[in-house]
Amino acid sequence: MSGKVRHYYAGGNTAKGFYSLYESALEDLERVYILKGGPGTGKSSLMKKIGDIMESKSLNVEYLHCSSDNDSIDGVILPDYKVGIVDGTAPHIIEPKAPGVVEEYVNLGVAWDSQKLANDKQTILSLNKDIAGKFEIAYKTFAEALAAHDEIEEIYILNMNFDKANQLTDEVISLLYGEEQLEKKSKIKHRFLGAATPLGAVDFIQNLTSDVQNRYFIKGRAGSGKSTMLKKIVAEGEKRGFDIEVYHCGFDPNSLDMVIIRERDVAIFDSTAPHEYFPERDTDKIIDMYERCINPGTDEKYADEIERTTKAYKGKMKEAISYLAEAKQLRDRLEAIYINAMDFQVVDEMQQTILNEIEAYIK
Repeated sequence: MSGKVRHYYAGGNTAKGFYSLYESALEDLERVYILKGGPGTGKSSLMKKIGDIMESKSLNVEYLHCSSDNDSIDGVILPDYKVGIVDGTAPHIIEPKAPGVVEEYVNLGVAWDSQKLANDKQTILSLNKDIAGKFEIAYKTFAEALAAHDEIEEIYILNMNFDKANQLTDEVISLLYGEEQLEKKSKIKHRFLGAATPLGAVDFIQNLTSDVQNRYFIKGRAGSGKSTMLKKIVAEGEKRGFDIEVYHCGFDPNSLDMVIIRERDVAIFDSTAPHEYFPERDTDKIIDMYERCINPGTDEKYADEIERTTKAYKGKMKEAISYLAEAKQLRDRLEAIYINAMDFQVVDEMQQTILNEIEAYIK
């Protein structure tokens, strides 16, 4: 029997800048390897190889993906054994709880030729500055996109029947939890189901819900109460002692996009663009916030205003993604310099050491 493999993000390029949920993702781990080293030093490859080996042993594996490089990961976790390996370089700096006891630093920098890097010092400094500049302007542009998105939301908020929204939320909470109450303390995990990446919006909804029996697809418009409903579902689940996976919006981390309650075999998520899905199983169900909670005819009444603000929002999102893509191109050049200065045989030996320690630990 093969293990479960799950994919998600613990950090994202958002309208609030780089936003980290690493503390929540790693908080239960009892053994963490924190990889240090520049770009191109083999951190992602090392983690992928160990993840592959653990998958081949039919263990449950979680991959933390990199929002700035679609081909890289930022971490790999063995949740059943509370063991993880993470990239501990900027922007996801990991604050250790007990260095040497829980966390172990692994410096891949010992495998590089410092003299080769010194020869490219000015180029490295220049590329780092340019990359930081691209991310700064990307975050500024995402913030401008959020301002346009807020204008769209305002239209629907002004046309919402809040009594009906509260009634619908109560119905959904009753549907999800029934009368069940667990006699334990709830565990809440905060993550991102997707991210804005150099290749555009990416999400892992289908992977994360693949083994969930009951999926609820929330349809609606911006400002129709989807995130508020999800927050109330989380609050109720926490009160009742359920363990909950809380997936934040990769664009606006203050909003929620999905909640999974595996003890109830339930997932409920915002199923609108850029992560729009439709029921494909007999047990999938739609919850339509627009139909239930928004004044009839709102789309038609404000069509011109909605079209104008939506165009502005989409334009800014596209622009911001282009800056992430430019940052990726610059980072590829930076990685090439480090790759040229690396002795990957040393990295392979470090990988084998970590693998041996993990295998001994999980036995």
